[in-house]
Amino acid sequence: MIVGTAGHIDHGKTTLVRALTGVDTDRLPEEKARGITLDLGYAYTDDGLLGYVDVPGHEKLVHNMLAGATGIDFLLLVIAADDGPMPQTREHLVIADLLGLTRGAVALTKVDAVTPQRLAAVREEIAALLAASELAAAPIFPVAALKGEGVTALHAHLLAAARSLGERRAAGGFRLAVDRVFSLPGVGLIVTGTAFSGSVAVGDTLMVTPPGRAARVRGLHVQDRAAERGHAGQRIAVNLAGDLEKSDLARGMWVVAPHLHQPVQRFQCAVRAVEPLKHWLPVHVHLGAADVTGRLALLEGESLAPGGTMLAELILDKPIGALGGDRFILRDQSATRTLGGGSVLDVFPPTRRKRAPERLAALRLMALADPRPALREAAAQRADGVDLDRYALNRNLDAAAALWRELDLIVVEENGTHIGFAGDAWTRLAQRLLDALAAEHARASDMIGVERDRLRRLTLPTLARAAFDRLVDELQAQGRLAQTGGWLHQPGHRATLAAGDADLWLTLQPLLDAAPFQPPRVRDVACASGTAEETVRGLMKRVARVGLIYPIAHDHYFTAAAVAQLAAHVDALCTHSGAARAADLRDVIGGGRKVAIHILEFFDRVGYTRRVRDEHVRRQPGTTRQWILQ
Repeated sequence: MIVGTAGHIDHGKTTLVRALTGVDTDRLPEEKARGITLDLGYAYTDDGLLGYVDVPGHEKLVHNMLAGATGIDFLLLVIAADDGPMPQTREHLVIADLLGLTRGAVALTKVDAVTPQRLAAVREEIAALLAASELAAAPIFPVAALKGEGVTALHAHLLAAARSLGERRAAGGFRLAVDRVFSLPGVGLIVTGTAFSGSVAVGDTLMVTPPGRAARVRGLHVQDRAAERGHAGQRIAVNLAGDLEKSDLARGMWVVAPHLHQPVQRFQCAVRAVEPLKHWLPVHVHLGAADVTGRLALLEGESLAPGGTMLAELILDKPIGALGGDRFILRDQSATRTLGGGSVLDVFPPTRRKRAPERLAALRLMALADPRPALREAAAQRADGVDLDRYALNRNLDAAAALWRELDLIVVEENGTHIGFAGDAWTRLAQRLLDALAAEHARASDMIGVERDRLRRLTLPTLARAAFDRLVDELQAQGRLAQTGGWLHQPGHRATLAAGDADLWLTLQPLLDAAPFQPPRVRDVACASGTAEETVRGLMKRVARVGLIYPIAHDHYFTAAAVAQLAAHVDALCTHSGAARAADLRDVIGGGRKVAIHILEFFDRVGYTRRVRDEHVRRQPGTTRQWILQ
């Protein structure tokens, strides 16, 4: 269990930690010379059950106090009997409340320097101070640290609290908030901090975020002991190996599992005010061990009164590491007053409609500890699906796939990204596709159907291609959708040529059939047949609408039979070589490379292939059936 001290300067925090552990946490020469704590100090008990983070109590050093406070489990509020509660006592207690600390105790120090009457009076002051806080029921331990009086009882209470807390479950990916960086001769670069989640072992590869530098774990010290593994809730020193210098690292960075390297510069959150807050207020944001400046954007009003809570967005001046559930503290622009605090809800906020009722409702669900309600609602409401990988990353979930199965989501994968849909949302999306198709048939009844990619855009422009393809496959399997060549249409829909067009087409078709892979262009067909060029061009467009020919390039049409053969050739190239290239297709069909490029680009447009650099790969490898005319 990590115990953090808190309290006013000169109330005996460091002396008390020394009495409890035998360790002097003042390590800086200036601290020893002046007799005051300036930076974070650390100490551990021999049994490894307790680790202490000793914080400075000076009002100008609250930023240092906050760097250590965000990772503690138990607050040890230190109050001197002669002074009683002082300004930093109150501010530190407010900070503890904002950080959600509910476990703690009060060490009433210097009891040997006051009368019994003063001792009774200060107890009443402490009770009044704690009454409105989360520590209202915290026990008070009178101690005289220099004489050792009361220290044993306090230590016993802390040990009992540590045993009742147990080991924190090491769920999620590893995250350690770096609060100290140093080098040791013969050892190398070391970072220390509190592990917020997950576990780490010697030999693991980690990322330093925000800078994004990779490093290997050469060694570990956990609770000041050499170890092979550490986990959430422990103070850990990590010996890093890699292309890193001490200057590359600083307090406020994180050392994380590689997949958690996702620095952000804005996030949405729930904020609680202890002083009046206004929209677009400049603030200092303390999260983990970081202190960054930024702006507070309120999402539910223009101001927030003390004691109130509101959804908000924080826009930071530089990137930090943050994930959903992280606690933070807000201080004013001059870093002299604590204004409020809160918890991170979403590190992937939208750029539009941030204040829309449905967005605010989604954020309220994100505030719940249970990840299921927010995901269930998002999957039901978002027509284009939920990015499940981002959702899992935001919450640092390590059993995300099990959650998707539990919620019975329809999951589609595209380029390594998993997109989730609720069953009802998927049904509505299918109907949306059919409605878009019906509208197109009504608008252009003489066309055989709609090209695949155009129908996807008509259905929902933001819909992932993989999700659309799955919808099409399911609707075809159900007999609610048909395909002729590259056209999608209703099963009963037919498009035919007018009698005059049909007669002219019978005259011109042999010109295209004579060279199926190198057919003449419109002007050449017109010249060869003695028909006006504009007449031929108009006919070709109408013939294309009924699916007998395809516009491979401008004024260059191929017959449906030729396109089916070309599709088979492309499929064979992809099967043999993994992809189709213009030069290889040219060698198969003859002619120039430019025509081969036009053909492959056509297959990309209609969704038969997709381009990967200079190659074209099948979207549905191994089938050419959809390109053969029904």
